[in-house]
Amino acid sequence: MYEVLAFLHQYDVLLYLLLLLGAIFAIRHLGKALEEKRNALFSLEKEIAQHHLNAAIASLSLLTVLAFSIFFATVFLWPALPANVQMGQATRSLSVLPTSTLPPELLQNLGLATPLPTATLEVSGCIPGQIMISEPKPGEEIRGSITIKGTADIPNFGFYKYEFAPVGSELWTAIQASRDPKRDQALGFWDTRELTPGNYLLRLVVTDNTGNALPPCVVPVRVVAP
Repeated sequence: MYEVLAFLHQYDVLLYLLLLLGAIFAIRHLGKALEEKRNALFSLEKEIAQHHLNAAIASLSLLTVLAFSIFFATVFLWPALPANVQMGQATRSLSVLPTSTLPPELLQNLGLATPLPTATLEVSGCIPGQIMISEPKPGEEIRGSITIKGTADIPNFGFYKYEFAPVGSELWTAIQASRDPKRDQALGFWDTRELTPGNYLLRLVVTDNTGNALPPCVVPVRVVAP
């Protein structure tokens, strides 16, 4: 189920374009079938024309159902997917997976671990009073389970979600989502205990009630061993 929703969420625009192209052909076929039925004189011709008309209507109906299904899945089901399911099912890059069963401190003392670079403090896309992450602070060291605080309150608010990715990666993993607007409040929680210590980007994505996502608020953080 998750894989299907993730696929629809990632390629929804392409799927809509393909459905639109199919709808254009179906409408043309429907018009030809109607003309064919009007010009039919004999019973066999009328039967064939009716068959073509039924096929065109069925195709157009199927495309409409598929379009509404994609819309419902991407706008309602995907944001409401529980965070633990998204965290457990998402495919992570190798940089996120644990590289050793030994504690990072022991590896560091033995000289087997590469020192972590300092996280960049660049923040992007945040809009005060509308899309903001106030905690954790940019470059802050975090460990264990933390509370994400901020603001997700835009005109025509639809829902928000927050995600993370290792610095340098484009693979974003959803943490949690909600349909309740927040202003200087707790947005949710983030359990970092399974992550490899290192530098990550935390981003808040807010979508309006028409399905349009605004530019995300991105904050760099540094995950350390609990």
